[in-house]
Amino acid sequence: MTTVPTPEPVEVLLVEDDAGDELMTREAFEDNKIGNTLHVVRDGMEALDFLYRRGQHADAVSPDLILLDLNLPKYDGRQVLDRIKSDPDLKHIPVVVLTTSAAEEDILRSYKLHANAYVTKPVDFHQFIAAVRQIDDFFVTVVKLPRR
Repeated sequence: MTTVPTPEPVEVLLVEDDAGDELMTREAFEDNKIGNTLHVVRDGMEALDFLYRRGQHADAVSPDLILLDLNLPKYDGRQVLDRIKSDPDLKHIPVVVLTTSAAEEDILRSYKLHANAYVTKPVDFHQFIAAVRQIDDFFVTVVKLPRR
């Protein structure tokens, strides 16, 4: 009998300003079988502070995966994505754009900025939970992430 190794928990940074979407994302992660750690920041500036370990995030961990909304206060998700993917110390971190926008220009621009995936948030609660679980399953179980 072959046993499948249990994947190590993953440090996930959620960059999300909508409390309802944060709550649903937390629920999806908590209900999933793998105990990943979900860190949440509310705007683009705080995301950069977390990634560069500045201010209140001086002790932040390096995330293994970033879930990034596009429509954020201070710096929008496109600006954050551009900074991440143009920084040699951060560009290896997979970034999944998780946003309400289904606009073709947002999709194209995100991929041009080297997003690893683009997911439009489903409006339906159960579909939203399922989409986040699929992201979690894919990036934890299927793909091999660079370790911190």
